[in-house]
Amino acid sequence: MGVGLSVLIGLKAAVLFSLFAFLRSSGFTVLSIPFLYASLVSALVSLAAHPSIDLPMLLGKNPDGSFPVWSIIMFSPYLYFVRFFSALRRLRSREAPYTEICEGLFVGGWPSSPDKLPPGDPAVVDCTCELPRKPEFSGHSYLCVPTWDTRAPPPAAIESAVKWACRKRDQNRPVFVHCAYGHGRSVAVMCALLVALGVAEDWKNAEKLIREKRPYIRMNALHRMALEEWSKHRLSPSKKN
Repeated sequence: MGVGLSVLIGLKAAVLFSLFAFLRSSGFTVLSIPFLYASLVSALVSLAAHPSIDLPMLLGKNPDGSFPVWSIIMFSPYLYFVRFFSALRRLRSREAPYTEICEGLFVGGWPSSPDKLPPGDPAVVDCTCELPRKPEFSGHSYLCVPTWDTRAPPPAAIESAVKWACRKRDQNRPVFVHCAYGHGRSVAVMCALLVALGVAEDWKNAEKLIREKRPYIRMNALHRMALEEWSKHRLSPSKKN
């Protein structure tokens, strides 16, 4: 269940290793070394992203959304690959970079440039472990909930994000919850936030509300399981509109 990212990155590792083996057997030993390194990085990411391990801190993303130098060097084949893939997918997609679900609450994809950020100086909840916070957004209130793509934040992390976002809404600040594309991780957190703010009765109704505004969302079994656990044990009471 939910092994999608691990399988995809594992296949990428296999392809890169095959290219390494081919180049080395063809006498291009020096040229083959980068492919070997990239395949090893992909294999490590595939293992760490497996649901039974789920170790997003492997990439070393800091609480302020930046990556330390050692991580950029060590994991550069993966980090720059996901940025390139994200940009390419954005070019091919007609979906809006963000969607306002209700007044002051936005969900969407990675804000790679100022035009991808909602208006009104929003507080940002970042649900990615693989994408950086852009330096030009350093003035915005920010919370990082590092999570692998296709995985779900733990219920405790969802609760922390909800409490933080509720405080920002109490200050009349817009809140923008994002992951890579605004389809899974960020939607799970937004579902919980809508329940906590009293906009939706439960996370299932919240998902329906979000889907009406952003039709291409696709939470998986892991997202729904995390929301079920959060619903059972959450500490933040729902607010009534």
